[in-house]
Amino acid sequence: MMRFQCNQLVVERLDPLVNPGVVGTPHLHQIVGGNSFNASMTPVEFNPAEKSTCTSCTFAEDFSNYWTASLYFRASNGTYKRVPQYVNLGLGGRGGMTVYYIPPYDGKTKVTAFAPGFRMIAGDPAHSTQTGMQRQICHRCAPNYQQNPFGGAPCTGDDSTLFPKKFCGGGIRATITFPTCWDGKNVDSPDHKSHVSYPRSGTFESTGQCPDSHPVRLPQVMYEVMWDTAIFKDLWPTNGENPLVYSFGDTNGFGQHGDYLFGWKGDSLQKALDARCNGNKCAGLTTQTDAEAAACTKPQTVVEDVDSWLTELPGGVKAAHLDH
Repeated sequence: MMRFQCNQLVVERLDPLVNPGVVGTPHLHQIVGGNSFNASMTPVEFNPAEKSTCTSCTFAEDFSNYWTASLYFRASNGTYKRVPQYVNLGLGGRGGMTVYYIPPYDGKTKVTAFAPGFRMIAGDPAHSTQTGMQRQICHRCAPNYQQNPFGGAPCTGDDSTLFPKKFCGGGIRATITFPTCWDGKNVDSPDHKSHVSYPRSGTFESTGQCPDSHPVRLPQVMYEVMWDTAIFKDLWPTNGENPLVYSFGDTNGFGQHGDYLFGWKGDSLQKALDARCNGNKCAGLTTQTDAEAAACTKPQTVVEDVDSWLTELPGGVKAAHLDH
């Protein structure tokens, strides 16, 4: 499988999938990938590989954009501080997230790379209950920064759709796993979900048969976001309250979601999938140094303070409540 670092490109209120053309979307996102990211990225017409001049990801051919909501810590006085991300084990750089492309484990099943203009969403920020959540979206309490003991495959063991109910010595890992079956026709759909599907069965979604309506096997895209909540140890509530809130106001974690916008150059992703790459090393792809990838940033379009102690969440979002 491919497992690589994508550094922080920008943190701001843009979302070309859900709110195309809107400068100043309802909630804040943390974005990684190609620096052509903007409010208006029309499917197929806009090619990130042609428009971008750099990428914050390990592989120089990957100008895709990957983004999730930001996470905030709410102090006892009601102010908010953005939780930074730290780099996952075995990788280098700064902030951002770990991105995976995982082919089926049998080594035989044909995997088709995403088509130009392809985009999709996993999860739903409006979801407010544990019932009916999209599969394979969860949180893990890291016991320490070495993640030892590791805890097994994503969304197993003690992993939960909820935020962990305790202080975590190594922060919190949020996992977002995307569908792996495609209808073979549409690169997008009105809800950014209907053109893809999870397999009929299988806990970790790169196994299991695709439904007849979505017969084309895609690589499994997965994000891991390492939230450094441990830096708030001295401020952590002692009464059992949850101090964490996503930038869209969710204090449970049920609305965690991720957006994907394909932007690999030419057929580079298909070649990488066929080659069965190993982690962040892949024959045929150009591997940037950590410093080169981390140097790719872009200024905010919506210029606002997102990192100081704030009296409200960016965009004026209200936290629903402060417990589970």
